[in-house]
Amino acid sequence: MINSELLYPQSIAVIGASNNVHKTGGAILQNIINGGYNGVLYPVNPKEKIIQGLTVVNEIHKLPPTDLAVLAIPAALCPETVETLAQIVHVKAFIILSAGFGEETEEGAELEKRILEITEQYGASLIGPNCIGMMNIWHHSVFTQPIPVLHSDGADLISSSGATAVFILEAAISKGLRFNSVWSVGNGKQNGVEDILQYMDEHFGEKDFGGGSNIKLLYIENIKDPDRLLFHASSLIKKGCHIAAIKSGTSESGSRAASSHTGAIASSDSAVEALFRKAGIIRCFSREELTTVGCIFTLPSLKGKNIAIVTHAGGPAVMLTDALCKGGLNVPKFEGDKAAELKSKLFPGASVGNPIDVLATGTPQQLDICIDYCEHVFTDIDAIIVIFGTPGLVSVQEAYDVLHQKMLTTKKPIIPILPSMHTAGQEVRDFLSKGHVSFSDEVTLGAALVRILTASTPADNDIELFGVDVPRIRRIIDALPDSCDMLISPEQVHELFHAAGLPLVPEFVSTEEKLLIEFAEEVGFPVVAKVVGPVHKSDIGGVCLNIHTSEYLRKEIRRMKSLPSVTAVMIQPMLEGVELYVGAKYEDRFGHVVLCGLGGIFVEILKDVSSGLAPLSYSEAYSMIHSLRGYKIIKGSRGQKGINEDKFAEIIVRLSTLLRFATEIKEMDINPLLATDRDIWAVDARIKVVK
Repeated sequence: MINSELLYPQSIAVIGASNNVHKTGGAILQNIINGGYNGVLYPVNPKEKIIQGLTVVNEIHKLPPTDLAVLAIPAALCPETVETLAQIVHVKAFIILSAGFGEETEEGAELEKRILEITEQYGASLIGPNCIGMMNIWHHSVFTQPIPVLHSDGADLISSSGATAVFILEAAISKGLRFNSVWSVGNGKQNGVEDILQYMDEHFGEKDFGGGSNIKLLYIENIKDPDRLLFHASSLIKKGCHIAAIKSGTSESGSRAASSHTGAIASSDSAVEALFRKAGIIRCFSREELTTVGCIFTLPSLKGKNIAIVTHAGGPAVMLTDALCKGGLNVPKFEGDKAAELKSKLFPGASVGNPIDVLATGTPQQLDICIDYCEHVFTDIDAIIVIFGTPGLVSVQEAYDVLHQKMLTTKKPIIPILPSMHTAGQEVRDFLSKGHVSFSDEVTLGAALVRILTASTPADNDIELFGVDVPRIRRIIDALPDSCDMLISPEQVHELFHAAGLPLVPEFVSTEEKLLIEFAEEVGFPVVAKVVGPVHKSDIGGVCLNIHTSEYLRKEIRRMKSLPSVTAVMIQPMLEGVELYVGAKYEDRFGHVVLCGLGGIFVEILKDVSSGLAPLSYSEAYSMIHSLRGYKIIKGSRGQKGINEDKFAEIIVRLSTLLRFATEIKEMDINPLLATDRDIWAVDARIKVVK
């Protein structure tokens, strides 16, 4: 729980306060004082009389009624101290900085458990233990540096790790990003990332109740409650918030022994990717990315993908152009009379094709002119990126003054890249002090812009049921043996697919040579023969394509039946098309993660797959398809027709609905799906059920 005593305490007691500001208890007291805290502050220490100019309370039970207690004492002393403070001093909020709890030993976990019991008993809020604290505009209860500029329009940072929060702040401050609040949850015994996000969602817009700002930056080490994170992140984004997050610890190998391609590909990272996509969270992978995205959130929203670049350094502009175009944004060429007119106002040698390069000798006045042209003359531009540094020969103060005024008056977003952090450090700091942000690296900025402009929106909660026979699906699953852990038969796979409305290639499975040949002659040659049983059929020579005669088919059937682990042979008509892949795997706490990509033998080699969390909407399915690196193949390229993208999305959605009502399915893959510009058929599928 989070209460007003934690957010806006009228009195704070620092237990373990010290005159030594290099100790935790001294540093946090100093930060609270220097932060201009207006309430009553009680340093508590049994051995001192005056600490940092404040009268000391020597024993905790002698404290007057106090709202918030910050503990910087050994872990073993914390439970008893918390109980005394809650019972006698009526403390209603605790921040426990101390380490040595559940993150280290079982004994520490018991101490942590006891503290939680006490705080719950007395209805108190708890942050930590094992954290750096928290700060907002009201109080700076952290023991670390740096302290960022705090402003009600700044970002809210919620971090599982205190040290990482510090490093994120370091990266953010250099860019000018301001903060509304910073939360280090530590072990998160009572309040973790999900809890704080929930509070901000439930009190969104209520500034007096800590509802927070419109920008949330998250660093998450463990998603304890995916459903709650999904619900409240989606809710906040729908209310107008922007959320970006890093989820660390996702490198666990997904290649453990599995009964399907999906089991080998899917990992906890797939589940995180799917959750973030469904919520509309922009995923980042580094502190630089996270803070860059956070800074972009503070700028006016981009309304389109056409970008103008104004620079006095050609190389960075070229690298930025490459990064933007690679991500699907446009840097349209300026030409004709209007471009010639602009060129006439610049020094000889300047270029205006976009990027507009005013040369290293370009003046602040020329910068002003170029921005005006991008604003009023080149009307198809949606945003202007200005790259302006210095080689140390001249001051850029006047240029930055021009940039400042333009950012206040220009309707199109202006994004400044000010790379000269050393040679023009003071000028950059002056620019940031006016409430602006800036960026030092053009490629990181370009990648962040792409992430934002291609981000998915929060998904609808409705389940697509049209054409899916849910009662029939349940009858098929319920008919399977209890306590089973098995790959179901091809016949049962077909039944489930028919119930879900998933298209299947005609096929026949048997051990009887005569029956297999009769089926091939009925559907017509050429046909495909595949073994039934082994997971990786191609690896053992268990697939034969383009069989044109009964005699050749007979030889292949006999050869395949002699291969190891083969239980039967499957015959299908030989079809042509682009090979696609769809699969799913059940992840604890997350539910079913659905994957899609290009199919065939390249699924595990290229790993060009995207993920979504079942059940999926059509907008989610299209987002998954469009995010594939191989999307150009799906769309059609080099004279080749694209596939029926609508049918691909429909298959993904229907599959996710099937999984929603058959949670006993733990792994599934359809590989390949054969796709043309008209139709898509499931050629091969495997389903593992655990009951």
